[in-house]
Amino acid sequence: MKKNIITISRQFGSGGRTIGRLVAQKLNIPFYDKELVEQIALESGFAPHYVEEHGEHAPGKTIFSYTFAAQGAHGSGMSAADFLWNIQCSTILQLADKGPCVIVGRNADYILKDRNDVFHAFIHAPMEHRAERIVRLYGESEKSPEVRLQEKDKRRKVNYHHYTGRSWGDASLYDISINTAAIDLEKAADIIVDLVK
Repeated sequence: MKKNIITISRQFGSGGRTIGRLVAQKLNIPFYDKELVEQIALESGFAPHYVEEHGEHAPGKTIFSYTFAAQGAHGSGMSAADFLWNIQCSTILQLADKGPCVIVGRNADYILKDRNDVFHAFIHAPMEHRAERIVRLYGESEKSPEVRLQEKDKRRKVNYHHYTGRSWGDASLYDISINTAAIDLEKAADIIVDLVK
C-alpha cells in the first residue's frame, strides 16, 4: 500500500521539523506542526503555548512526574495531561483521515501505528551537532545547549513512554532513522520522498 502519511519524530535540534516541512513541500501535501498545535488548542480549550509545551513533553524528567499531575481537567476526571493526550489523539486521527500529510512529533507515529498508509521517520544527530545547531538557530540561553538538549529529549522520552509503553527513538519502531550530522536536511527530505513515492 502507498504510504501517504508521513510522521516525523525527532530529537530536539536535529532538524526534524525542517525535514518535515521540506517533505510536505516536495510532495505538495499539508504539513502539520504549529497548525496541529493550534487545532489541538482549539479542541481542548488550552492555550497554544500550553499545548506546545505539554503535548509531547512530560511535566518533569521522570515517569513519576505524571503521578502528581492535577486531576479533574475540564470536569472530565482526567488529569490535564491525559485530557490533552485524548484530544491530541483524536485530532491526529482526524487529520490522517483527511488524506496525505506530514505530521511532526506529538507521538503521531504511535497514534497512527495501526494504519498501513503511514511512513514513520526518526531524525537524530549527535549531541555536539545539535548543540551547535540550536545555538545558531535559537541563540544562547542561561543553560548550556547540551543541558537544554538533554532536558528536552528526556521529557519527550518520558512522555512517549508514559503514553505508548514504547522506547522513544528505538529504530525498530520506524521505517527509517536518519542522522542529520551525516546527511544534510535537504538530502534527508529527498530520501523520505523517494521512499514514499
